[in-house]
This record gives sequence, C-alpha cells and structure tokens, in this order.
Amino acid sequence: MLLLGCNGIDKPKKPKNLIGKEKMSEIMYDLYILNAAKGVNRKMLEANAIMPLEYLYKKYDIDSLQFAESNTYYAYDTEGYLAIIETVKKKLEKNKDFYEKLNVKEQNVKDSINAAKKKKNDSLIGLDAPLPQQ
Repeated sequence: MLLLGCNGIDKPKKPKNLIGKEKMSEIMYDLYILNAAKGVNRKMLEANAIMPLEYLYKKYDIDSLQFAESNTYYAYDTEGYLAIIETVKKKLEKNKDFYEKLNVKEQNVKDSINAAKKKKNDSLIGLDAPLPQQ
C-alpha cells in the first residue's frame, strides 16, 4: 500500500515557459522581502497601492500561471528547490548585515545631532537672566 501511495505523485511536466533558476531565486528573494514588509507595515503598502504579487509579476514580466507552474516544477525536485532557497538565504543574510551596519551608522549620526543640540541648549541656559549690575 505504501508503494502505491508514493506512485500516485507524478513529476510535473516541465512548463514551456519555465522561469530559470537564477530568475526564480531573484523572484523568491523579492517575495520574501515583500512578505516581510507586508508583515511589518501593511498599511504603508496598502496606502501606496502596492500589491506584492502583482508588483513581482510586472517587475519580472511573468504571470501568475507561469510563476505557479515554475514553482511547482522546482518544488518537486527538493534538492534543486533547496539550492534556490539557499541562494535566497545567502542574499538575505548579506543584505541583513549591510542594513544592520547602515542602521548603526544612522543611529550614531542621530546620537551626535542630539548631543550637539543638548550641548547648545545647555550653553544657552541662563542667558535670559539679568546681567549683573556694576
């Protein structure tokens, strides 16, 4: 019975308009980013009328059927699909490091500006007091 159950899943046919692995990894990368953005700030995306999947279809000049068929085709070959996901993961990690460093620099600038403002305000304290009489 187990053998018959496993035989019921046929390998999907290679789609005529199969998205290449490199392009598929770029699409998946953008999809992960857009889904994260949607989870963090859904209202901003909605306010700007950004629909993640429609955006991807337009950006990569594909349609939903082409994406679905390509995704199904690659997902059947788990090793190939894992290679695509691993490429995406590496790119996400690389960009995460970049943005974390950028965030630290931005925070340092903000801290410097705030310190300068505080110092300026501290030096102005007492200037509105009357000058001593001679």
